[in-house]
Amino acid sequence: MMLRLSFLLMYLLNLATSALTAVEYTKNDFPPGFLFGASTSAYQVEGAANEDGRTPSIWDTFAHAGNVHGTGDIACDGYHKYKEDVKLMADTGLDAYRFSISWSRLIPNGRGPVNPKGLQYYNNLINELISYGIQPHVTLHHFDLPQALEDEYGGWINRTIVKDFTAYADVCFRQFGDRVSYWTTVNEPNAFANLGYDYGIAPPQRCSSSINHCSRGNSSTEPYITVHHVLLAHASVARLYRKKYQDKQRGYIGVNIFAFGLLPLTNSTEDAVATQRYYDFLIGWMANPLVYGDYPKIMKQNVGSRLPAFSDRESKQVKGSADFLGVINYYIVYIKDNPNSLNQKLRDWNADSATEIFFNLDTASSNEFPIQPLGLQRVLEHFKQVYGNPPMYIHENGQNTPRRSSLKDISRVKYLHAYIGSVLDAVSVCFCILEKKMGRNGSNTRGYFMWSFLDVFELMDGYESSYGLYYVDRDDPELKRYPKLSAHWYSQFLKGRSLSSDEDFALEKNFSGPSYGHDYQ
Repeated sequence: MMLRLSFLLMYLLNLATSALTAVEYTKNDFPPGFLFGASTSAYQVEGAANEDGRTPSIWDTFAHAGNVHGTGDIACDGYHKYKEDVKLMADTGLDAYRFSISWSRLIPNGRGPVNPKGLQYYNNLINELISYGIQPHVTLHHFDLPQALEDEYGGWINRTIVKDFTAYADVCFRQFGDRVSYWTTVNEPNAFANLGYDYGIAPPQRCSSSINHCSRGNSSTEPYITVHHVLLAHASVARLYRKKYQDKQRGYIGVNIFAFGLLPLTNSTEDAVATQRYYDFLIGWMANPLVYGDYPKIMKQNVGSRLPAFSDRESKQVKGSADFLGVINYYIVYIKDNPNSLNQKLRDWNADSATEIFFNLDTASSNEFPIQPLGLQRVLEHFKQVYGNPPMYIHENGQNTPRRSSLKDISRVKYLHAYIGSVLDAVSVCFCILEKKMGRNGSNTRGYFMWSFLDVFELMDGYESSYGLYYVDRDDPELKRYPKLSAHWYSQFLKGRSLSSDEDFALEKNFSGPSYGHDYQ
């Protein structure tokens, strides 16, 4: 009875949220100091993969094995074009830019000597950003572990990684920390572990052979081992930063988490319970140890001895080790209870969660994401209710379109308008239902970074898809950048213009982007 009442109340809250989602708003409606920016990562944007002392990462190896369309050898050539790109960021009006450091560019062997040319590049990039008043937000690891460490001891499945990652972070804090105040240790470890160690469809391509014909790995154990080592490495880095650098540099250490927006497939009690269980497996896998010092009870119950255990000392070190949490969210999935999956002889992460997930890509012909901003609000609300409303940054959120499509990317404009409006609702609105017996204070979200600034090399499909504000013409030897309609929309928003759905339409009607390539304008 209580579950059905809870489901009804959440349903009413969803209706209220949908009804109140901001239609017209400005940047000035957000709390003072709220940041707006855009994101990329090193392998996806830099190029120059074999220049100036950089050595391969596991992402290079994965791409060169033909697992994706193209490689990041050239990408957007951000390594050489960073000044041009930072100027574009300033012209667009970004408050902040989120990027990652290539570990194998800075320390080619994964440990040992620092590469002076890699060091110079990141110093130059950071200085260029600051010269335009753009705040750098740095990620230390974004799917691109040095291949040398993968070859030597298996990378993240070996506890040795904790020491090496801490030493790498120490170099970054020492060299860049006087100008960088926001550090993310590892990008979406829950997704990294599932894609790379359970399904085997991302680097380092490990899984059980029965899952995806991998030649090495164990889907029933390695995702859990990977995340466990990430949490220990994150805690070690946070401890180092707080002890050695934070008092002087006044910065913050965090980690981000991939999160679908979740809704029950039906209004049954079983699917409602399964949705909460999936939240524990998807978000709680990372957030529970960071906030409470241990994995969720349902994970310990369903995974059993395959889930590594924290010692008392490790639990105390991991708990409270994040000054902020980032969230990566793109769309909603629907959850159905599936208890039979627990009976599988070889269980992977999805089976352990005892759920099935259903995607609603209703624009499947173009692979565009449905515009369902309620999903992001649900994720932010979950962090507030379950984890004490920690400081949050939305590190990735954006619309997928085919790369060779019109510069009039109205679907991306509509997506950004809806999702940024939903963030405004989440941080500023209190919903009062049933005579104020149920309500919500604002989410402690402090920034929004859309993915991505440029059309970068994407993890799963290379150059086939597009998330960027700026098109990169890969047929042009100079890789010329062209602003899309979304770049104009975001720029006007960042510069304080009041924007509504009607104005989105007017912007599309009046937009006349430059011609490029052959037939894309």
